[in-house]
Amino acid sequence: MKWLTVLALIPSLAGAAGCPAVLDHSVPGLMGGQVNLCDYADRPVLVVNTASHCGFTPQFDGLQKLYDTYKGRGLVIVGFPSNDFFQELDKDSEIGSFCQANYGVTFPMTTKVHVRGADATPFFKDLIKATGESPSWNFHKYLILPGGKVMAFGTRTAPDAEEIVSAFKPFLKKAETK
Repeated sequence: MKWLTVLALIPSLAGAAGCPAVLDHSVPGLMGGQVNLCDYADRPVLVVNTASHCGFTPQFDGLQKLYDTYKGRGLVIVGFPSNDFFQELDKDSEIGSFCQANYGVTFPMTTKVHVRGADATPFFKDLIKATGESPSWNFHKYLILPGGKVMAFGTRTAPDAEEIVSAFKPFLKKAETK
């Protein structure tokens, strides 16, 4: 009977290792490689479903500025291109070139995925389950805080909106003084 007790503890030990279940996903990167979300378990992660030909596409500017401002203190932004709203380019290489050329995107981006409905990638299914909110359009945002708490923000919420920034700032590393 003692081995049953040990087996029952294994999931707790995995959680103690630092990767909340919501981040326990690895997704192919837009330009190759993998985006292992567990790598970001100790920092705030802003997840955004993106599209290249949407009225909200200029939010890439705000996302990049936010990333440039706070990445040194631990903020991670991960873009998930999606054609669920019929406004994304066909090929990952086209998406990557578009984001780089037009917005100078340097934050991690994944391959094109589904973000809603039965075809949603398992990561987005977990985000939807955690918040009760499915993306209703492009540039829907989810903020995952260390420990696994997830918050959702709609498309019209700017990346640098006070409600987003004030939610992640307490989890950033202190700024280095010179």
